[in-house]
Amino acid sequence: MTVLLCLLGGGLAVFAATRIWAVELTTRPAPLPPDRLTRTGSDLLPWLPALGLVGLAAAGMVLATRGLLRRLAGVLLVIIGAGIVAGAAYGGVSTAGEVRAGWPLLCVLGGLLAGAAGGFTAVRSADWPLMGARYERGRWVAIAGRGGTTPATTGGRLDGRHTTGAWDALDRGEDPTAS
Repeated sequence: MTVLLCLLGGGLAVFAATRIWAVELTTRPAPLPPDRLTRTGSDLLPWLPALGLVGLAAAGMVLATRGLLRRLAGVLLVIIGAGIVAGAAYGGVSTAGEVRAGWPLLCVLGGLLAGAAGGFTAVRSADWPLMGARYERGRWVAIAGRGGTTPATTGGRLDGRHTTGAWDALDRGEDPTAS
């Protein structure tokens, strides 16, 4: 749920920052029509969509980390969310011309969602499940002389879960299915 909030918040911020936030009309001498200049949120604040993208990437960081690093990812998300909210609020009120308030407000909502996901992660992530052990670096050992890596075996016998070990056993003439 937290990762989905993070993705939704970052996605809303990026989407809303790329929409037209303000339209400025500059009068010109007659008979010329007024000059119309449209500005998107990313025109006004170029770093705003970048913060949204970092918020999207932080969702993956929450999934891939654990312990203190996961809590730090939550704190980072809170800071990112606050930056998105502050930037969108500033961009929505400080712009000259006719401001379309919907997109800055949607960007503020995205920042609030990302910040809420980060706060929840920072406070409650200690008892969340960890990613599977198959992604741990310690499970892979280098084979001396070959230069490659293979799953670790236990006591000279095959682990039984890795097809690489089974193929290596067949190459040595062993039967990997024999107990």
